[in-house]
Amino acid sequence: MRVAIAGAGAVGRSIAGELLENGHEVLLIDKAPGAIAVEQVPQAEWLLADACEITSLDEAALQRCHVVIAATGDDKVNLVVSLLGKTEYAVPRVVARVNNPRNEWLFNESWGVDVAVSTPRLMSALVEEAVSVGDLVRLLRFSQGDANLVELTLPPESALAGTRVGEVEWPEDTALVTVIRGSRVLTPGPQEALEAGDELLFVAAQARERQLEDLLSVRRETEEPRQDAEEEPEEG
Repeated sequence: MRVAIAGAGAVGRSIAGELLENGHEVLLIDKAPGAIAVEQVPQAEWLLADACEITSLDEAALQRCHVVIAATGDDKVNLVVSLLGKTEYAVPRVVARVNNPRNEWLFNESWGVDVAVSTPRLMSALVEEAVSVGDLVRLLRFSQGDANLVELTLPPESALAGTRVGEVEWPEDTALVTVIRGSRVLTPGPQEALEAGDELLFVAAQARERQLEDLLSVRRETEEPRQDAEEEPEEG
């Protein structure tokens, strides 16, 4: 697989290193001469160019890439790279880095983004995932199909503990991807019984997240409404 990465900073170089270790071809693009550090990722191709310019992307032969990753520290640049990659070069998969969470709403299919990765949001989600039991945590948003990767740790009180996966009536537009049980990663076959403490990972439509959480988690009983005024004594 050939991958072009716009932005050769620490993030771009780290991604490149991981992809190269997995046997992929990687092209790093950056317009800053100081960012061209060939000795740090010698196996990658390097291009000193502005990834927002069509002529630069022609030189990079972006039409031959299977994936484009917009990984600069500037959200405006990442959006332009994503849009050009998708509309001008028909790149099948575009992944974009979101630097400012307030800009996350822009990173969707209208701008050519298939997957938006917000580092602040991801870090907060991982913190929530580590401490939350019974609450649904959104880990990653997919732009296409308005779907998210979500996680929920099955609480001990859940009625689904001990139930086989195939016996559960899951909400529409949700798919149980994997079950993490201790150090094991399990493929959730229909005969696999759920256990308290299981970390369940789903791909789910955003509109179905509440249904999924209601199904898996334990809800507190509705509290009695507080009476703000004393009841008047009955006549008689």
